Amino acid sequence: MRAYYFDDLPGDQRAPHDSGKPVDPAVLDKIGVLRWQIPVSTNGQYPEIDAVARERDYKNRDVITITKEGLGELYESKIKMFYEEHMHEDEEIRYTLEGSGYFDVREHPSDSWIRIAVSAGDLIVLPAGIYHRFTLDQRNMIKAMRLFKDEPKWTPYNRDAETDANPHRQQYLKTIAVN
Repeated sequence: MRAYYFDDLPGDQRAPHDSGKPVDPAVLDKIGVLRWQIPVSTNGQYPEIDAVARERDYKNRDVITITKEGLGELYESKIKMFYEEHMHEDEEIRYTLEGSGYFDVREHPSDSWIRIAVSAGDLIVLPAGIYHRFTLDQRNMIKAMRLFKDEPKWTPYNRDAETDANPHRQQYLKTIAVN
């Protein structure tokens, strides 16, 4: 997993957009982004993922594959939707099994985009209330395990004044202010 500041240049969202400025892991810690590198299992057993799930009270999981072939005519609209800046009222936790992509998160208080490149074996947890977006990279494929506390529920709240006032967003800002 590699993190760097997004270059903010126009162009394909799936391009690296690498500014050449790496992000210190302490910055990710400060904004509450957790991450691990856990080798992908060859036998379908994931004791390290199971331990994280127990620790964070995640009871369910599923696997999602995002490809042009799999989504067909919906592919471009889904990719655009994932890339809208938003937050969730729950953590977003993803373990990459195959392929690769990018999670972009907003650094606070600078509001700069930090791009986090994920590939097989990367586990990332985005805290509730953090503004973020997701896109595939130019390989156009990712297979990821999603973990959730109960039933899948990741309602996206696109960034606006109302979302800025959302109690989960406000709690997130209080939490990172302490760090």
